[in-house]
Amino acid sequence: MSRVLVVEVIGILWLWVWIAMVEAEYVKYKDPKQPVGARVKDLLSRMTLEEKIGQMAQIDRSVASPAVMKTNSIGSVLSGGGSAPLPEATAEDWVNMINGFQNGSLSSRLGIPMIYGIDAVHGHNNVYNATIFPHNVGLGATRDPNLMKRIGSATALEVRATGIPYVFAPCIAVCRDPRWGRCYESYSEDHKIVEDMTEIILGLQGDLPANSRKGVPYVGGKKKVAACAKHFVGDGGTTKGINENNTVTDKHGLLSIHMPAYSDSIIKGVSTIMVSYSSWNGDKMHANRELITGFLKNTLKFKGFVISDWQGIDRITSPPHANYSYSIQAAIQAGIDMVMVPFNYTEFIDDLTYLVKKNVITIDRIDDAVGRILFVKFSMGLFENPLADFSLVNELGSQEHRDLAKEAVRKSLVLLKNGKNGSNPLLPLPKKASKILVAGTHADNLGYQCGGWTIAWQGFTGNNYTRGTTVLSAIRSVVDRSTEVVFQENPDSNFVKSNNFAYAIVAVGEPPYAETAGDSMDLTMMDPGPTVISNVCEAVKCVVVIVSGRPIVIEPYLSSIDALVAAWLPGTEGQGVTDVLYGDYQFSGKLPRTWFKNVDQLPMNVGDSHYDPLFPFGFGLKTGSLPGIVGRSTSAGVVGRPYIVFIIVLVTLNLLSHR
Repeated sequence: MSRVLVVEVIGILWLWVWIAMVEAEYVKYKDPKQPVGARVKDLLSRMTLEEKIGQMAQIDRSVASPAVMKTNSIGSVLSGGGSAPLPEATAEDWVNMINGFQNGSLSSRLGIPMIYGIDAVHGHNNVYNATIFPHNVGLGATRDPNLMKRIGSATALEVRATGIPYVFAPCIAVCRDPRWGRCYESYSEDHKIVEDMTEIILGLQGDLPANSRKGVPYVGGKKKVAACAKHFVGDGGTTKGINENNTVTDKHGLLSIHMPAYSDSIIKGVSTIMVSYSSWNGDKMHANRELITGFLKNTLKFKGFVISDWQGIDRITSPPHANYSYSIQAAIQAGIDMVMVPFNYTEFIDDLTYLVKKNVITIDRIDDAVGRILFVKFSMGLFENPLADFSLVNELGSQEHRDLAKEAVRKSLVLLKNGKNGSNPLLPLPKKASKILVAGTHADNLGYQCGGWTIAWQGFTGNNYTRGTTVLSAIRSVVDRSTEVVFQENPDSNFVKSNNFAYAIVAVGEPPYAETAGDSMDLTMMDPGPTVISNVCEAVKCVVVIVSGRPIVIEPYLSSIDALVAAWLPGTEGQGVTDVLYGDYQFSGKLPRTWFKNVDQLPMNVGDSHYDPLFPFGFGLKTGSLPGIVGRSTSAGVVGRPYIVFIIVLVTLNLLSHR
């Protein structure tokens, strides 16, 4: 063989080796130019059973570590209610913690990034210094889908500021009984309003591309988050509003009241859907194959992943966790793709692995679940951008977002009464007065103002756990400098009578609560609320501001009240309340729920044959914005006089127009 030929052969051999090396280095699932479906298929083909099952587990941050993530190929980590890196953690603290877990995932054999999830149900509610928006019941009173979209965008920015790409929101329950402890998480008793409010999904995830196919999840980049419509389905329809209980209705009732918002969410590209703890006609939703696989995946064509609620599959049995292997089998075969474990992940992984190896659960069902999880991760760009940075940290609690929250508060307020016997309206209040009284448990308590799901799962009390503006501090900032503001949480009647107050603002309502802790069969006001109303409103003109997650018993006190405002759970921006009380903005909110006379009427929703409300669904009075008039001085007994000028002007204009 000639030397030239030898050189050519060696050259060809080296070329083959080089090509083989290039091909070995090229991995299709790591190529962002490949279609998402092709990347999912390629990655699935490389995964072991153990790696697949690890992707189906979501664990709480308290049991996560880089080593746990790497060793078990864990698919997701979450912060449960109040689960934070440390008290008053900064955005940087969150980013550093989450990147630590993510680096563990990226160092695994296939480098599949985990997805971090958190409840962000009214803003980034677990996080210190975040903007807390009104709870959903208040947002339902706004009737403003565009506002919802903007709130979604702001929430996404604040969540991404802390390095988190996934939120368990929105709750699209249709609450049919205010005795339910989660009723404030529902936009309305009317499914049409709930459907309208799914616009928040486009704010959280981004606007769908023009060529988007129905049911395909979409997240538009690093400033958006994957959303989660919850809780599928019928959680707001349980008997007597008992949390996690049984919704008794025929299929038509389920599909016409509780299902429409899910169809809307899927059309809007929602990435994930969370299953409800509740049952439908006695069958646990977490084990309902007909609805999860049959209706949600096959009929509605949902292509994202279905996630369980917190220890949701455990509760398939009674007592919970009594037969965990059966619960896993029932849930996975029903169509649940990711399981919020959240603590004992080894038991889940071991039991599911055993069930697959024994052919109780098919590998096709596992591949469907994992394929859906990977599809969402690829679609949102998690493989290309798995790690967070500090570029968005200033978005957390930004003034722009607080201004948006203030707007939301203003639009959510519902004016139920203005003037005794419909005359001498008290609102809007004058900013200039000799002396005014502010009273009630909820006037100077940020925790009460925000409600449950704020910093801690059950919320908090006081003003020290996050940043915001209470109603009292907002009043002090908005009234004239010459106006003396006196605050007493629970004043006695003699004190009120002897002080010659021009008027009083009384803020009372419910304490914070979440889930089952909020179930209430009597829906009464928190003590000493009724006493404060009696002591104050029988001695001086008063506006009562109800801070609550739902309608509560108010009829017995109504006759003594001059003006009544439903403020719901407004969040951190209390100035939104005073903006409207003092006439800088007009009342525009409408009741998203029927306000009952007494609890014996419940459940009672618009359209029911026994409908006899104190204030009907959609009710809401209006006031004009009259800054030139409301700023004038007043004293006790003449608060209504600015309206005399207004009426004279209206009458004069009316006469002139008929000349």
